[in-house]
Amino acid sequence: MHDFHLANQIVQTVKEYAAKNNLSQITKIMLELGDIAEHQENITPANLEYNIRLLMPVEKVEIKKVKGDMWKLISIEGK
Repeated sequence: MHDFHLANQIVQTVKEYAAKNNLSQITKIMLELGDIAEHQENITPANLEYNIRLLMPVEKVEIKKVKGDMWKLISIEGK
């Protein structure tokens, strides 16, 4: 459930970026993911990617695991 909440935040950010940059299709999302725990459960890259794809059609989602307890959107590609 927490993976879904974070995925929703990411998708909303991506949609805002797409609207501002006249992109009708997102082809790639790259982000960094630290150790984010919600209610004692870590958000995993695989579950996060699954939920992003559930919320938004995207060709490629790259999630790099990093140290720390934050996530960061690195880049968005589209057409």
